[in-house]
Amino acid sequence: MSIIKFLSSKTFLKQIGIAVGAIIVLTIILMKWLNISTNHGEFETVPNLTGKSLSVAEMELNTNNLVMQVLDSANYNPDYPKFSVIEQDPAAGTKVKEDRKIYITLNPSGYRKMLVPNLNEKTLRQALPSLEALGFQLGNKTYVDNIGKDVILKMLHKGKEIHADTKLPKMSKIDLVLGNGNRPGSSSEVDSLTTIDTEDTLPTDLE
Repeated sequence: MSIIKFLSSKTFLKQIGIAVGAIIVLTIILMKWLNISTNHGEFETVPNLTGKSLSVAEMELNTNNLVMQVLDSANYNPDYPKFSVIEQDPAAGTKVKEDRKIYITLNPSGYRKMLVPNLNEKTLRQALPSLEALGFQLGNKTYVDNIGKDVILKMLHKGKEIHADTKLPKMSKIDLVLGNGNRPGSSSEVDSLTTIDTEDTLPTDLE
């Protein structure tokens, strides 16, 4: 039998038909398997975890077939409870696949502690940028007789003297003892111990 006759024979055409049919069946089976294994067309909605505790966040993610991944804590945010979720990625409401990792950032237990800068013998104008850059707040100013006007003589926190090697939480208020520009014992329009609340009054050289 010649090749031409074989290719046109019913036997060959039948074998071609069987092969094509097998390929179609295998393709359908493969597509269905891929749909099942990848949950094609099925999504989970990311819940809103902001402000919730770690245990509640984990429970909600498990309920939605999602996986929690905790990142390092961020800077302390006083608007949220300690150790609660303050950031999440992806955002709430996002449609994601099952078992997708949801990255969350927790609120620390308090402000991070910072080293107090060395402000002794510096003027108030020089000291303020250093305090603000580290996240500290200026507390009360107390003026005493000293020839150095607005020169910092002592730093205090909650009534106790502190030094440059002291660590305080960010946002702490640091009180300053300053010179009033008068020699000790000389008369002055400002009493030798005058405390000024910085929330109501600015230093004269900064106005």
